[in-house]
Amino acid sequence: MTTVECKQLVNGYVSWLKEELRIGQLDSSCVISTPFLDRHNDEIEIYVEKRGDAIWLTDDGYTLNDLRHSSVALDTDKRQRHLRSIIQGFGVRSEGNELCVSTTPKDFPQRKHNLIQAILAVNDMFVMGEESVLQLFKEDVEKFLQLKGVSHFRDVKLAGYSGFDHKFDFAIPPRGDKPEGVIQAINQLTRDRAASLAFMISDVERERGKGSLAAYAFINDADGSVNSEHLSALSVYGIRPITWSKREYEVSVLN
Repeated sequence: MTTVECKQLVNGYVSWLKEELRIGQLDSSCVISTPFLDRHNDEIEIYVEKRGDAIWLTDDGYTLNDLRHSSVALDTDKRQRHLRSIIQGFGVRSEGNELCVSTTPKDFPQRKHNLIQAILAVNDMFVMGEESVLQLFKEDVEKFLQLKGVSHFRDVKLAGYSGFDHKFDFAIPPRGDKPEGVIQAINQLTRDRAASLAFMISDVERERGKGSLAAYAFINDADGSVNSEHLSALSVYGIRPITWSKREYEVSVLN
């Protein structure tokens, strides 16, 4: 893929994002309806209000309440640690049931982007691997990397051409003639998760140069419900999908 083609992809993504964003007025705030969908295929909404000189962004408690109403317990130490790890990695915090972040007009685009990414990642907690109910998929992926001797770093942020920072679950240092690699662990592969990851990779490659990054996605297929079209979409954008059931056959690409 050429730099021009990558630029077209990024510009197309940004245009789509602008066209699909809708803004509604509430009493003392506004609500931004985004084109990103949660696991119910409902639009993710961000509520915005002014608090003094700051701008406050929140999901109004929807994400965590939805998990609890779906019988996903968040009161165990492991899941609380995982939840904190997710939201802190995006610079987001929780107050009560709300996922929220404070920002300024200048930093609003990045902070809004971070909150949406955090909501998508927390949504992903709904799907657990059936092999080990108590283990979260990201932890399973890291244990697998350690078992196979794959050198890696956790929770790495890379800057993109758009000015956004993108957070990846793992990074692999360059190996021989292979460039630096990034790995994303995805519990439930949806169209939006595929599109979001494709944009992240394209944006970083546009900043760094073509061929400067190798991208992989570990996909949880424990329930056998991975959509083949979503897997193909990752491949089209140069992301190597590795389904969990076939990890032993695919691990060689990481070394």
